[in-house]
Amino acid sequence: MLDKSKRYLIVGLGLLGGKYALELTRAGYTVDGINRSEGHLQFALDHGYIRSGKTHDFEDLVQSADHIIFALYPTALIEWFKTYGSLLKPGCIFTDVSGVKTGLVEPIQALCPDGVEFIASHPMAGRETSSVEHAAEVNFAPANFIITPTEKNTPEAVQWARELAEVLGFKHICTLTVQEHDKMIGYVSQLCHAIAVSLMCANDNTSLCEYTGDSFRDLTRIARINDKMWAELFLWNKENLIAEIDQFDAALSQMRNALVANDRDKLEEMFRLSTQRRAAFDKKAP
Repeated sequence: MLDKSKRYLIVGLGLLGGKYALELTRAGYTVDGINRSEGHLQFALDHGYIRSGKTHDFEDLVQSADHIIFALYPTALIEWFKTYGSLLKPGCIFTDVSGVKTGLVEPIQALCPDGVEFIASHPMAGRETSSVEHAAEVNFAPANFIITPTEKNTPEAVQWARELAEVLGFKHICTLTVQEHDKMIGYVSQLCHAIAVSLMCANDNTSLCEYTGDSFRDLTRIARINDKMWAELFLWNKENLIAEIDQFDAALSQMRNALVANDRDKLEEMFRLSTQRRAAFDKKAP
């Protein structure tokens, strides 16, 4: 298990950064924080998520950290690392929480000082809510934790990331390449958000809440969305997402064509296939 003598630093005390801080502190680790917002930093301090924290002049926290978790958007992480990455001390192993890896992992690894290692990972545990005030509501246990090593990573760093996930409470931990991760995320996460957003944008009926059912409520739960973060994630992974949208569009067109042709057999065939695949999913889901 992780060495409790090591000092942890969380950069970005939002929803996931706050949850990491909370769980690591609960487990007995020394955790400091860096955050742009003074109010959110103070919340983390007041509620005991972190031991200490700063919004500026935080070079000492960076230099003394044995492990760092970056809970920043991809663009912000690259810019931060260009400015402060040289401060990381030899032996430091750090990770991120980003939902997109292509275009992020390679540049950050190239910027690492000698003796410093970046092992990318993705906790798939986001919520519609954001900010550190909602961090305690996040449940890591049923969520997937994905580690995305490259040929530059050591077995020790991969093992550290796995142990970190275990301490945080994740029950399902797996390893994918950067490319495998982004292709998978394009389908199981980003396409789902694209569909939910499109469904809400397709109709401006403000009275929907008065007569809607569970189907609409469940399908659009994730349509309450962090606009800045998801716009960045979509654009960073746009090739994969466009391919998935095209595939979904083809399936929806099949259903439309069956309706136009009054083809009941085709509709029933699609319904049976979806039922079979969902049943298989339910058996394997954690």
